Amino acid sequence: MPNFTKWYFVLIIITCVTIGHALECYVCTDQEGNRDKCLNTIKTCEQGQDVCLTEIRWGSTPYWSQGAKKQFYVSKKCAAKRECERMQRNNMPDCTHIWYQDWQCSSCCQGDRCNYYVIVSIIFIISNLKRIG
Repeated sequence: MPNFTKWYFVLIIITCVTIGHALECYVCTDQEGNRDKCLNTIKTCEQGQDVCLTEIRWGSTPYWSQGAKKQFYVSKKCAAKRECERMQRNNMPDCTHIWYQDWQCSSCCQGDRCNYYVIVSIIFIISNLKRIG
């Protein structure tokens, strides 16, 4: 009987530790680039939100005018894995990285604060745009 009690106690401890640890993600909405708020605001995710979602858009400023410059907009949040995968599928056709077109890409990651950096391929595109412009 003491052996059963020991295993029961271990199971309770493991359950408490698992339930007690919630995912943390960086959060921001439509920020101009991956800086400031996107790198300094951290949220403890709700139950069921098991991934961090990052979206990046390349497009004209909200106050569009002919010939307006384009820029990056970054959004980060907690999400359920299904929601994040759906966003990735929906954005895939628009994730072109063509500098003269508006586009949008999404990425999902698991692990505390895993969305500090923006999508790796985006960094490659930015460096190429700087060489062009």
